Amino acid sequence: MRWSNVQANWSAFYDAITEKWPEADEDELDEIDGDQRAFIKYISEVTGQEIAETKDEIREWLAGEIPSDVVMDPVHDGHSIALSAKYVGEGEDEYDDDARFGDDDEIEGDGDLNDPR
Repeated sequence: MRWSNVQANWSAFYDAITEKWPEADEDELDEIDGDQRAFIKYISEVTGQEIAETKDEIREWLAGEIPSDVVMDPVHDGHSIALSAKYVGEGEDEYDDDARFGDDDEIEGDGDLNDPR
């Protein structure tokens, strides 16, 4: 992933950041607001690492996949829906409800997923 992904979805990355760096505090992350230099400096301070070591660690972290909780972020979802417009027939709206496909129906029975009803 790129820093621009992180910066654009900053608050959605909080869980991924605190998982990687448990010393990080969400209030401090709010203050950083996606600023890469401030983030490097902050992580260096809370971990006690040298700046160069912190940069390497962040670079390694960025080489990983975008966390699923970020992919499920509403901003990302809206972007994905907009991109899906090329697969929607002419005159249809990609944001329309898809209830006619039946996946919005309530589950029959008592809600037991093992119940075949």
